[in-house]
Amino acid sequence: MLTTAARVYRETRKKNDQLFNVYAMRPLAAVVVAAVHRTPVTPNQVTLLNLAVFLVAAALFVAMPSWTGGLWAVGVLELSYCLDCADGMLARYKKLASKSGHLLDFFTDELKAVVLVGALAVRAWRAGGYGFDGRPWEPGDTRFLLVGIAGVAVVASALSLTNFLRSPDVSGQATTVEAYYETVEKKRTAGAQVATFLRFLNHYPSHIWIWALAGRLELYLGLWIALNALYLARGWLGILLRFGRG
Repeated sequence: MLTTAARVYRETRKKNDQLFNVYAMRPLAAVVVAAVHRTPVTPNQVTLLNLAVFLVAAALFVAMPSWTGGLWAVGVLELSYCLDCADGMLARYKKLASKSGHLLDFFTDELKAVVLVGALAVRAWRAGGYGFDGRPWEPGDTRFLLVGIAGVAVVASALSLTNFLRSPDVSGQATTVEAYYETVEKKRTAGAQVATFLRFLNHYPSHIWIWALAGRLELYLGLWIALNALYLARGWLGILLRFGRG
């Protein structure tokens, strides 16, 4: 099976992928694909399973607000992300990649992002931690819940903005299946290194475990909300410049 996994990894790699994916998660996901590629399991079923596992992780964040509970929750979250990588790899390996499959995958990713913000906010409300003013907030401080509400609004708005900007009617470009699965090379532009670093920060599976080990998941929540707010502001600036002119 390891030989098959190695072939899966080589044949389904993405261009411009996250380093965490290249060296950690996709090798693990390739083993999953090697184990199920001869079975009737479909990529869409793996996508739905990944969502179910993620909901378990979110429940653990809320139900176990201790340091140990955070590690357990992040472990289940990373299992969910492994399946999230495996669904697209399975689709590419079995030549089943489709726009509808990608849209289902992105839809579940949207749900997970919103649920994660809410779960981390409730966890911070239960456990306490540092607030946006840099001072410790006690457990039960309702400001954590207000931050969570604002965070859900920001993240959901950022996801809606992404869907809007990706629309062929707005972008002016029809999106191919290959582009959906990022198997085509992207052009390098000025500021690419900064953009890559910001994408890394926004890619929670790459480093949320570091925040869990440090026992500071509430700080990660603030960082993630801030990154989405920055993306949202940048997107709205472009919209105003494009559509707000007379």
